[in-house]
Amino acid sequence: MSEAAWKKVGALKHLPVFPLPLVLLPGELLPLHIFEPKYKQMLTDIEQENKMFGISLLETDTAGLELPEIGSIGCVAEVHEAQPLPDGRSNIKTLGVIRYRILDFVDLGKPYLTAEVEFFEDTKEDQTMLATAAEEIFGLFERVARAAFDLSGSRGQFPELQRTDPEQLSFSVSAAFNFDNEVKYELLKLESTLDRFDRLRDILRSAVGRMEESAAIHKVAQHNGHSNTKIDI
Repeated sequence: MSEAAWKKVGALKHLPVFPLPLVLLPGELLPLHIFEPKYKQMLTDIEQENKMFGISLLETDTAGLELPEIGSIGCVAEVHEAQPLPDGRSNIKTLGVIRYRILDFVDLGKPYLTAEVEFFEDTKEDQTMLATAAEEIFGLFERVARAAFDLSGSRGQFPELQRTDPEQLSFSVSAAFNFDNEVKYELLKLESTLDRFDRLRDILRSAVGRMEESAAIHKVAQHNGHSNTKIDI
């Protein structure tokens, strides 16, 4: 991760928190539609400050839970674009910056949640091991992406991933797939890049062979019209 992320949050003591039934990862793009009055107020407040708020997972079917748990992990979202609508609603585009852990909630007289948080990144690990694992994960991602592209009939743009530092690469690969919240949150809260690579390796290895085989069948079916293969990723 870059020093820029730490510089952006270094002076923050409290963070507005937007509970949502989703998980945001560092480096992930997330568009949002802001329509509730309290979050319209939040957007107005942060526009005048640092344009950042926290996104914490809160499943809509969680019985009796009205706010994220103390100790739970979220990700800072930075507003990069905002499109105000005539009725006061807004469409915004955000980018994940850095993870945080909720230490406590504080009452600052705002209609939205505000939390005392601590920011964190992965622990330092052996660079040689990280480089080796990153190369393997990058290769597996390219194979899965190629198979997905072939299965689409080569429509659209081939999904590419920029080579970057291992920690950010682990999040970029994680963000490229439609993982459910449980898996994505597990990847978010890990504090070891190597452990995240291990989890991704298991997922990608289990998917790549099946997808490549299905892509090959799909290519044949384009010529004979006899395949109705579906893929469960």
